[in-house]
Order: sequence, then structure tokens, then C-alpha cells
Amino acid sequence: MPREIPAPRRLTLWLNGASIEVPEGTMASAAFLAAGVACRVSVTGEPRTALCGMGICFECRATVDGVPHRRTCQIPCRAGMRLETQP
Repeated sequence: MPREIPAPRRLTLWLNGASIEVPEGTMASAAFLAAGVACRVSVTGEPRTALCGMGICFECRATVDGVPHRRTCQIPCRAGMRLETQP
């Protein structure tokens, strides 16, 4: 008999002021990617987002719960989290 795998719990968080849902265990950088939103904007005005996915490149920096310059590829999402694109 095949084993039933339960669906992951969904979390609601805020991304640039909009409510979004992601599966539990999603990294904050993946929430930005899934929403099609840049993590930050470069000094030349170009959108930037996660590149390496392991905290080395710093392209995924964003404001997390009011704290700027957080590497979102290293932060798991949690209910009520506030993510903001960093200028």
C-alpha cells in the first residue's frame, strides 16, 4: 500500500507589504523568487536576487523584519515575517 505524504504546512508572510503564502521550510530568498520580486536594487538601479544560494555572493540581501542587509538565502520563512526589497 503506498504511503501518503502530507502536504507541507503553509505560512503567511508579508513581502513588500503584500501578503503571500509559502510552504513551511521555504527560504526567504525563494519567497522573493516565487513572487517574482527582486531582493534588492543595485546602485545602478538593476534588480538583483539570489545567485549562489549559500550566502557567499550577497546578492540576496534584503530587509527582514526591519533589519537591512540580511542574506535571505540563509533565513527560513516563518509566519508573519516581513520581507522588503532593499534599495
